[in-house]
Amino acid sequence: MTVAQKLADDWRSRWQKECPDRSNSEGDCVIYWLQGENPERFEELDRKQLEIASVGMDYRWRILRDRYLAVSPAQGYNNLIRRLASLVLLRNKIRTWVALSRDRQRTVLDVLQEVIQELCERDRYMQQQIAWIGQCSEDKRLRNALLLATLEEYCLRPVRNQPLIALRFFNYLRRSQKGGLTQVPEAELIRLVSEEITGDESDGPVSLLDNQAIALSQDAEVWQEQQLLRSKVQKEFEKYLSDNIDPTAARWLQLYLQGFSQDAIAKSLNLPIRQIYRLREKVSYHAIRVFSLKTKPELVAAWLQTSLSEHSLGLTPKQWQQYWENLTSPQRQLLSELKDGRPIEAIAKDMNLKMSQVFSEWTKLYLAAQSLRNSS
Repeated sequence: MTVAQKLADDWRSRWQKECPDRSNSEGDCVIYWLQGENPERFEELDRKQLEIASVGMDYRWRILRDRYLAVSPAQGYNNLIRRLASLVLLRNKIRTWVALSRDRQRTVLDVLQEVIQELCERDRYMQQQIAWIGQCSEDKRLRNALLLATLEEYCLRPVRNQPLIALRFFNYLRRSQKGGLTQVPEAELIRLVSEEITGDESDGPVSLLDNQAIALSQDAEVWQEQQLLRSKVQKEFEKYLSDNIDPTAARWLQLYLQGFSQDAIAKSLNLPIRQIYRLREKVSYHAIRVFSLKTKPELVAAWLQTSLSEHSLGLTPKQWQQYWENLTSPQRQLLSELKDGRPIEAIAKDMNLKMSQVFSEWTKLYLAAQSLRNSS
């Protein structure tokens, strides 16, 4: 039995368990879609790569199951729009653009729908996926659900610490603007629009479109790297929970990441629901205050892009300025020395503190930055 066949059998069992009211033929179409156009590629993957591929399939399946599979096409489309409109970064960018444009009657939802329409019509990946979905099923309702799930997954892929839909919004702006001589009212200067810029010390012009093409070509690579880091963090944290807390905690984490509710986890682990909630609190505490700060801080920071030295704890420049202004002088000194890469032992000696005191203060600073980041 090939790897693709084994995966298909596993997914058929899961389909029958999670969707007992839906037909097996529909399940085969969904599994066909999940595996992609070239299921033979699974034979060439090593164990880690196969785990990443399985995580990706599970992620797409949960998107499809939770928001699009059992609803009407109109309701599914509304779910997609609401999901993407909930992205604070994208919503703020669109509102700023609308406020600066002449057409200020447009709403975030209007612009978002236009961006999605352009994405389906112009994006090469989406064109390939639309053609592939057409091969997976002849059922128009199922095709619609698969398309909406594909759109959500694609739009939310992280690229340079922001969702891909935000970058496509800038593409939409570039294509929606007129090139050459702009039409401007009288008494205003004529502006020339060029695809190239020339720096003060540059030997020649730099093409903005070339830079964009390079950035777009890195999207898939960045996404794969993020998935590798995510998988590694998950495995390391599961091992930490199993070794230091309880194997049941590791099993809880696996079920939780698969999208199971607390009630379903309690039934699966055959434990009282109160114990499951206590287990959730314990896992959450160790994830934030122990694993991400003491056990594997570099790994977690690289995955979340929240390192102090490279990402300023994941804060934007404006947030960092606000964060910095609220710190005391000793806290600023501690952050500066940590950012320079000095070991905690040396910092504790210079500040005449115990190592436990330095680490406790660093924990407070990290959690304060996390709170500011999440509040935005």
